[in-house]
Amino acid sequence: MPEGNNRPITMTRVSPARDEPPLPLAPPVRHFYRTSSSACPYIPGRTERKIVTDLSGRDANAIYGTLSRAGFRRSHHLAYRPACPGCQACVPVRVVVGEFVEGRSMRRVRTANEGLIFTAAQPVATAEQYRLFHRYQRSRHTESDMASMTFGDYRSMIEDTPVLTRVIELRDREGELKAACLVDLLDDGISAVYSFFETGDARRSLGTYLVLTLIDEARRRGLPYVYLGYWVANSPKMSYKLRFRPLEFLEQSGWRPIAD
Repeated sequence: MPEGNNRPITMTRVSPARDEPPLPLAPPVRHFYRTSSSACPYIPGRTERKIVTDLSGRDANAIYGTLSRAGFRRSHHLAYRPACPGCQACVPVRVVVGEFVEGRSMRRVRTANEGLIFTAAQPVATAEQYRLFHRYQRSRHTESDMASMTFGDYRSMIEDTPVLTRVIELRDREGELKAACLVDLLDDGISAVYSFFETGDARRSLGTYLVLTLIDEARRRGLPYVYLGYWVANSPKMSYKLRFRPLEFLEQSGWRPIAD
């Protein structure tokens, strides 16, 4: 959570002289805070810190769109970006939808998942989603704090959002939930917040298929990007993101293609 000992930068509005027209009202000042240090979830032995800001307010969607293009992500009502001393391993990445071409392996993934039904549901937590989420955590992330999340914690993750959010669901013909992804709908793309799926059938590659469905949905909506969060070179958990080319990464001078 944000610390209280780092004073944010504030702005003071200066009143105009009597013979000058009044100045237009300035937008509310947005404060950014730095979190305390915690263990890095991606690189053993390192610590992480983040810059965070509250997204609450009528302009939350517009502000978050701007922040996303600057490499921020969302958790609940906060936008955050890593700000770790001496480390820049977390690199924001996004898929260029209009130029994306599926390779042979991804076409096989599509074939393996033929018949799954796609829906974009309102961000309302269900017991069915939570059971799938819990099975996924026990299978893939047993050491993570998320593995001990209660239904109340899960509900907060899904429903505590000040922006336009959906839960992408993939169901089989019998109606059983096989995969889900919490996403934010931005003015220039879809941001994947968190995904989870059945892990018992590796042939399906449901994690890959979820990303393909997000690319399909962005294309249907006429949106140019799918934001995949951060890529970390030394983290095997992140390696799958490099499969979705062309992929852009954010550096100080702006978004640039990742070289093949």
